[in-house]
Amino acid sequence: MTNVLPVLDLRDADRGPSARALFLAQLSAAVHDVGFFQLVGHGVDNGAEILQLTREFFDRPEAELAELSILGSPHLRGYSEVGRELTKGAPDQRRQLDIGPEREPGPVGPGAAPWAWLAGPNQWPTAMPELEPAITDWMAALTGLSYRLLRLILASLAAPEDFLDDVVAPDPQVHMKLLHYPGRGDERPSDDQGIGVHKDYGLLTLLLQDDHGGLQVSLTEGEFLDVPPIPGAFVVNLGELLEVSTRGYLRATTHRVVSPPPGVDRYSTPFFYNPRLDAVMRPLHTDAVQNAAGVVADPENPLTASYGANVLRGMMRAFPELIALHHPEVLDRSASR
Repeated sequence: MTNVLPVLDLRDADRGPSARALFLAQLSAAVHDVGFFQLVGHGVDNGAEILQLTREFFDRPEAELAELSILGSPHLRGYSEVGRELTKGAPDQRRQLDIGPEREPGPVGPGAAPWAWLAGPNQWPTAMPELEPAITDWMAALTGLSYRLLRLILASLAAPEDFLDDVVAPDPQVHMKLLHYPGRGDERPSDDQGIGVHKDYGLLTLLLQDDHGGLQVSLTEGEFLDVPPIPGAFVVNLGELLEVSTRGYLRATTHRVVSPPPGVDRYSTPFFYNPRLDAVMRPLHTDAVQNAAGVVADPENPLTASYGANVLRGMMRAFPELIALHHPEVLDRSASR
């Protein structure tokens, strides 16, 4: 597989003025032309431990994992079996554990924002007490790394590095998934939808993947290219809110994951760096952005500057059964529009 994504070394940002200038130029090209890149030299070095914990989690008995079912969480936290999450109406062939910031439940009912209930507690396996502290520390490290990357992206656009500080401070609504993609079996030999074609909702995604591959990006309509794993690297891509804030100058690039072949199991841990739930993106004013053509027009996925509205729309599509179970008022409100 040919590596179609730029590979950036974060250490170059601190190797003196000339190295930093070259790094920012490469970063600017990556986020404008591709919307994806691979990041090395980032200093977060315990990825192998996180992937091993992910494998051990999914090796637990299915009955034990079912006790953490996401259907029991009004906050979309917990375990999903194969086929629970949908992409464009089709079931994704993966198992997952959804984790977010550990918070008190958000308000519900009249007067509350329709997405406020996305804040809440996580569900952790009692038989793996080591998982919670390891993942909590990992999320803290990636929150810091994502914040640094966001500021560098802004610097690469000749914008103030702190321009988006007000949408992520003090508590970004980060999100993480532990993922297991089982190999295709006899019951679905032609179904290769690990996760279907989509874009991410927020600001940045940092993906740690194992060595089996399967991630594909679409740089040209209808064509998908493989993203080969690089040991120790994060695959970084931009979310829809950066496309909105830059009038389409930055790309939230379409991507998917193809299920591995029979007998192969793929594991990965995407980390999503998002604004606060109540944050609204402000338009960035630089020469390049001012001359941009605008966001991609998609009537099935109209983009807004509100993160809460963006993620709520996505969750209604991805987990319709859970929304109907815990938040029917959201469906009622949507149907009345």
